[in-house]
Amino acid sequence: MSYKPDWDSIKKHYEIFNKEFRPAWFHDVKLGVIIHWGLYSVPGWAPPLGELSYIPEVYGLEFWFRYNPYAEWYFNTLRVAGSASSIFHELTYGKNFQYEMFAKIFEEESNKWRASEWVRLFVKSGIKYVVFVTKHHDGYLLWPSDVKNPRKPNWFSTRDFVGELERECRSSGVRFATYYSSGIDWTFNPTIIVDRESFRRATIFDDDYRNYLRRHWYELIDRYKPEILWSDIGYPFEDDLPELFSYYYNAIGDGLVNNRFTMRHYDFTTPEYRLINRISEEKWETVRGIGYSFGYNRAEGPEHSLSYERLIHLLLDVISKNGNLLLGVTPKADGTIPQHQAELLLKLGQWLKTYGEAIYGTRPWIQAEGIAIGAEDGIPLRFVKKNERLYVFLLGKTKSRKLVIKPFEGILKSVNGVYIEMIGEEPINWKQTSHGIEIEIPKYLYPSPAYVIKIEPLPQIEK
Repeated sequence: MSYKPDWDSIKKHYEIFNKEFRPAWFHDVKLGVIIHWGLYSVPGWAPPLGELSYIPEVYGLEFWFRYNPYAEWYFNTLRVAGSASSIFHELTYGKNFQYEMFAKIFEEESNKWRASEWVRLFVKSGIKYVVFVTKHHDGYLLWPSDVKNPRKPNWFSTRDFVGELERECRSSGVRFATYYSSGIDWTFNPTIIVDRESFRRATIFDDDYRNYLRRHWYELIDRYKPEILWSDIGYPFEDDLPELFSYYYNAIGDGLVNNRFTMRHYDFTTPEYRLINRISEEKWETVRGIGYSFGYNRAEGPEHSLSYERLIHLLLDVISKNGNLLLGVTPKADGTIPQHQAELLLKLGQWLKTYGEAIYGTRPWIQAEGIAIGAEDGIPLRFVKKNERLYVFLLGKTKSRKLVIKPFEGILKSVNGVYIEMIGEEPINWKQTSHGIEIEIPKYLYPSPAYVIKIEPLPQIEK
């Protein structure tokens, strides 16, 4: 289909993607990573106070910006008088050490980075797509753009990190997407953000930024052919978007745009550190760090991060409601991914080796949640489907060997003509009762945060 540069034409892309599931790849992959890596990775510090999902609501936005746990916001936070980051910066680097001085350190440290090491880890972890931050709010580019910053000369990497990672991802069968901060660039508008009003002022730009912004997005499309255009903090010049989107859709057949350009058009939404509590008709992607920050934070450790069990349960909850999970990994300046994050990803990959068939390529079922009743406890359930198969996730291990899955609409009204198994476990027995489907759990189960019951129709035998 060819798209014209007007809103009516491009909105058809949303309808096809969300109603016909085309392109299918984003509905299939379920799991990606977003990588924030740049000058802020050199100091790599922020107070690890907690998640975005509750701190601003409890303490307010002014508290959030003063004690911002997002280390990638370091340049803004260190300019907030009396902030924890400003105190850290002065004690560590001195009063006269300017943020720009991190560029030389980053250039030296990043020379140690190899894209292949990241992608090898991602493949082992079951990651299917990568969103790479090509420019964050500090305006520093991770590719040698032909479009130079008129306000800040040489504010880019001479090494093409975007291109190197893109080629390595594609050669390994991993989808590649580009993040770009459209709505904030402190090299064009240095407003210090401390509250809602200053945030609004920080997203106002002149025409010189309009041209700079526009040319960068076209350059990213032409050079790297990203399968997602992942904007952030809005797009200050909305009138330019129909032309950009139509150009992109016509150039990249499987391409998608997120909802952070404008709410007038998008393919999927991106709640941050938040979940949707129902099956959503439109596709969504929850984005969050493994810890509290998207950028490297030396103050964060395993105690601030998702546990193995919480990560698995999060993934299952998200996919049951028509979502994808986009996890933030936080490389150090030399490209090293913190050990506790790498170990967690590898454990995730091991789990997916056993249960991946119930994750990739699935779609929401008629309901997302349920409960299985044992003799002594109840186990939360999540559901997805693939063709005629139903996958039931047990979010934990029951104390009882007998488990009753309550009756509900669908193929579990009766076990007649279906086959039931626990993936990766010995054969199980089951029967229909007046209370639901009674399943006898194997005596010995491999330790896991979640188990998967597969239910599928028996093949029909022709007479």
